Amino acid sequence: MGTESAFEVVSAVLSAEPISVDQAIAAVESDTAGAVVSFSGVVRNHDAGKPVDQLSYSAHPTAHQVMADVVARLVAEQQAMGPEDSETPPVRIWAAHRIGMLEIGDPALVCAVSAAHRGQAFAVCSELVDRIKEQVPIWKEQFFSDGTVEWVGAGG
Repeated sequence: MGTESAFEVVSAVLSAEPISVDQAIAAVESDTAGAVVSFSGVVRNHDAGKPVDQLSYSAHPTAHQVMADVVARLVAEQQAMGPEDSETPPVRIWAAHRIGMLEIGDPALVCAVSAAHRGQAFAVCSELVDRIKEQVPIWKEQFFSDGTVEWVGAGG
């Protein structure tokens, strides 16, 4: 028996439209999931002690595919860790990173994972966030209150 049904990637995208934890949770929750873990990385009003007014995310042309690949690799590794229990409901994954201009308080990276048990949901969500931030080629342009601008590598 294969492990194809053990995981379901509901979404793994870059989005020019607003994203939200509510949207992510609604996409992964089900009657069979005993745990739903979510993460929302939001735009804060400071960085390194300097006030930030807004920021913009730019993505490399390959970033859409890299995002899908990062999630697919994580799923493959998780599946390889143990045999599928046909009685266990699938682990469902939703992930999106914003691109374009964002204001203070806007979600920039949102992930949600549902699973039968909380341990797996927490572990997969945490690893998912770390890998997206480390590997997806997205850059952040910060606009500070003093008029200065700074580029920060947020991935790749």
